[in-house]
Amino acid sequence: MLTLPTINRFLDYIDGERNFSAHTVRCYSADLVQFARYLAAGPGEDLKADDLPPEEELDGPRVEQAMLAAEPMVVRGFLAMMRNSGYSKSTVARKLASLRSFYKHLIRTGVIEASPVSVLRTPRQDRRLPKFLDVQQIDALLAAPDTSCLLGSRDRAIIETIYSAGLRISELTGLNAEDLDELGEVLRICGKGRKERMVPLGAKAIEAIHAYLAMRKAELGAEPRGALFVNRFGRRLSDRSIRRKLDGYLLAAGIDVHISPHALRHSFATHMLNAGADLRSVQEMLGHANLSTTQIYTHITSRRLKEIYDRTHPLAKRPGA
Repeated sequence: MLTLPTINRFLDYIDGERNFSAHTVRCYSADLVQFARYLAAGPGEDLKADDLPPEEELDGPRVEQAMLAAEPMVVRGFLAMMRNSGYSKSTVARKLASLRSFYKHLIRTGVIEASPVSVLRTPRQDRRLPKFLDVQQIDALLAAPDTSCLLGSRDRAIIETIYSAGLRISELTGLNAEDLDELGEVLRICGKGRKERMVPLGAKAIEAIHAYLAMRKAELGAEPRGALFVNRFGRRLSDRSIRRKLDGYLLAAGIDVHISPHALRHSFATHMLNAGADLRSVQEMLGHANLSTTQIYTHITSRRLKEIYDRTHPLAKRPGA
């Protein structure tokens, strides 16, 4: 296994101090290791990702030295390799962001003085609207779990909670029973960068959580403590297990199985704005640092309003239509 102390220290930093999700840490790790493999392969105009040496064959100290001495032209070559390999613009941008964060950390900790990524611009992205479910699909998804058993009751509560509060999966898996206030109407969320926020819960989500906790207490014989949502062995659920569960319920509900759990968060934001919620409130509930991140949902709602206008306004109809 490749040992690169600078990468490992950076991953420990974003995991332990910045509180990044396990999924994000895995992505950063994969991106940085791929860059290390590229450095080991050496420059080549026609180099592709499939040509890179495997991780286990790399000379750790040698590659680490190359990473610390990397110049902007080296990073440009890495970007060219990804384009030659058919990577999407979003993937290239994410890998460049991983390198940018990594080298910023090295500067901040005094390992290097300048970043080879600072002079490079992030590739212009194709603007993609987030996937979301309509209200009827949400209803079908909520009806899929068998709430007569503990795990089905738990899964119904999970879906209700994500959709009701607009949570990220990492935020959901990190919830403890103590994060639900005494009346059960508000959740305390620990989001990105350990930033806490209070998010209101809808009546149906509260009802589903209370039903699950009551069933859990009856079956396990103890007051629920620690993790709010646990597996059959009483351990905290992972984001991967939630994704697998959701895939099964999407299939049962007849919905596109390529929808991710994050689409429930997108659905929350879209439905809130469609119903008249102001953008700042939705930003606060989602835990977005910048309003521009939340504004992507206005494109969805604007498109819906245009469709309604075209369908209902007399002056929107063309002659002969």
